[in-house]
Parts: sequence; structure tokens; C-alpha cells
Amino acid sequence: MSVIIIGGGPAGLMAAEQLTNAGYAVDLYDAMPTLGRKFLLAGIGGLNITHSEPFEAFCSRYAERQPQIQPLLARFGAEALRAWCAELGVETFVGTSGRVFPKEMKAAPLLRAWLARLKRNGLRVHPRHRWMGWDAQGQLMFETPQDTVTVPYNAVILALGGGSWKKLGSDGAWVNLLTDRHIPIAPLKPANCGFLCAWSEHLSSRFAGSPLKSVTLSFTDLNGQTETRMGEMIVTARGVEGSLIYAFSARLRDTLDAHGSATFHLDLLPNHSHAQLETTLHKKPANKTLGNFLKSHWKLDGVKAALLFETLDKAHWQNIPLLAATLKAIPITVTATTPIDEAISTAGGIPFEALDENLMLRALPGVFCAGEMLDWEAPTGGYLLTACFASGREVGEGVIRWLASVSEARLTPPH
Repeated sequence: MSVIIIGGGPAGLMAAEQLTNAGYAVDLYDAMPTLGRKFLLAGIGGLNITHSEPFEAFCSRYAERQPQIQPLLARFGAEALRAWCAELGVETFVGTSGRVFPKEMKAAPLLRAWLARLKRNGLRVHPRHRWMGWDAQGQLMFETPQDTVTVPYNAVILALGGGSWKKLGSDGAWVNLLTDRHIPIAPLKPANCGFLCAWSEHLSSRFAGSPLKSVTLSFTDLNGQTETRMGEMIVTARGVEGSLIYAFSARLRDTLDAHGSATFHLDLLPNHSHAQLETTLHKKPANKTLGNFLKSHWKLDGVKAALLFETLDKAHWQNIPLLAATLKAIPITVTATTPIDEAISTAGGIPFEALDENLMLRALPGVFCAGEMLDWEAPTGGYLLTACFASGREVGEGVIRWLASVSEARLTPPH
């Protein structure tokens, strides 16, 4: 049986592990010179491989796709992933935020150990092979630096990633190849992305790159649901980005799509009530500037002060109730997402409804799909990687089940 995997990220490699462990000959093709490039990039600042929160809360992070992702996580979730890392000699720990990291914080040692084990199990890797679809005979076509090659298969797993970070291999080129075969594809959209704002030249030039720490973001989504969360974000020359923004990015993006803009509110002093702020602001000496008063009492200066002064005109600084209310709810309007290629991940892709229980395309028998090219999304925090690993494991086992059923059907005489 000839099993082909296209894509050398976590989903493709995990599928390869299931198949090689079961004794199948597996060839893995990837367009890039080396495997796991986006995985390695994710580990540069510390590989957040999964999260330690309770299972039900963990599964809720996949929003409307929870019904499809939760069964995969039930079979290979956070604890199983940590145990798998330990088998490769990579110890993990839980950080103060509940996120899980390798002890060395890097992706490279894990990837090296994993690839070494896969190759010992017989995995054959073919780098610099860009998938170009199927030829007239139904064989897979790959473009190499030298020529175009064709490869037959009994089963093929597509694990080609989403549409962000083209330079690392996730370019979304597979969308056209599958739509040409009449496979439904939900449009790819940026996820875990930054957003554009109409900053003044002063704020943009002086405070680009400044972190906003210990702020609380509040946003009401299209369903009328309001969430408030404390965290950190970054003011960029063009807008906002960072972990707190990524936690709301799907809802901000959907509101943008529906209304053309979206407005959230920042509480610059979440540890102080509106009444406390009013009481303190009434004590400001007449000869002290508002900026100096805010800095001396609440250490509110830099980009936080700039946001306040950008929002509230000087004519209203003496309006204590309004000033206190603004400190508790700075309105930030975003007008667009940053480009999809700058996003950490993408939403959209192949809907689960187009797949059977083995993650095989119903319209293309023998063609299976896994990872970020499926239509789901999740915030950063280890949720993206965990679901990619889980779907890779699931599709590998799905191929094994399907090949067994095909072989059995061939051997069973007709009635």
C-alpha cells in the first residue's frame, strides 16, 4: 500500500507516526527544503505547545467547531500530548498562565528527536516537492527544482496548513487545486491577527511598538455577548496586536465583516473603580498638569497617557466624571485586519461536513485532510498546536481503518 503525506508540519508528521508505527510505507512530500518551518518559528519565543486548563474549558476555545474538535481531543488532548513529548525525551512544564512549554522552551530539540524517530521507523522524506494537483491519470504531480514528477498512491493525506506565512510554506495554494475538484472551501481569513486603527501621527510615530500591560479589554460581539479580559497588547504604527487582541480576533474580524468597523474598550486602570478615580481626580492641585498627576498617582504615562489624550479633548479634562469614565473605557475602533500573510493562523478551509469519520473527503475517496487546512480556528495559548497534533493522529488512524476496509472488501467474494 502506497501512502503519501503532503505537508511536513505537526499534523502531517503525526499522521506519519501513526502509519509508520502500523507498518505502512510512507512518503512525505514538502515544498520547503526542511520540515516544520512554521513549527520552529512558533518556538522562537518559547514553544507554547498546549494548555493545562480543564478539558471542557479547553474544548470551548474552538467555538462553533467544538463538536468536531472535542472528539479528537478526547483521544489525544493536552495530557496525551505532554506524555508524547516525554516519550521523545522532552520534558514540559506549566507556566504561570497555565500554558505548557518544553523545559528548554524551544521547538528544535523536539522536532529533531521526532524526525529521527520517524526516519528510524522508515519514513521517507522528499523536500522541495511542491504539490501541483493530479495528472490526467489521477496521479499526484509535484514540481521540483529539476522537473515535474508524478506519484501514484493508495491513500494521500493533505496537511498543507492555512494561508499565512507564505515564506514558511503555508501559502493556501491548495485551495484552487481542491476547488477545481469541486471540494467546498470556506474562504481563508486571518486569525490571531493584528488590526488597523486610524492613529494620529503623534501616537503612531512616538509610541509604535509600545506594550500596553495590565489593561482590560471589553468587547460586545455580533451575538450581543460581552466579554471582559485582562492582559497585554501592543500598539503598532498601524494599529494593535498581541495576545489580548488575539483572544478577541475572531469576534473583532466577524464584526468588521458585518459592519465595516469594530470598537472595543480598554480599561487603563482596572484595579481602581470609577468612584475611586473620581475621588482621586478631585484632589488634583490646580498648578499640576493632568499628565504629571496621572503619572504620580497611578504611574499612567507613555502610551497609556497618549491613548487618553488621543481620546479626550483638552476642553473636557476638567470634567471629572467624563475623565474617570474615559480612563475606564478608552474606545478603540479597528477598521481592518492586518494582511492574512501576517496572521499567526487562518480561519476557513475545508468544512468538516465535506469529510467522513476518517477525515477523508467524501467526494475524493482516498484523499484525507488534517490540520489548519480544515475549517476551524482557536486562539493562541497552545490550542492551535494541540488540535493540529490531534487531527494528524486522527487522520493517520483514519487512513489505517480505510485501507483495512478496502483490503477486506477486495478479499470478500460477492454474494
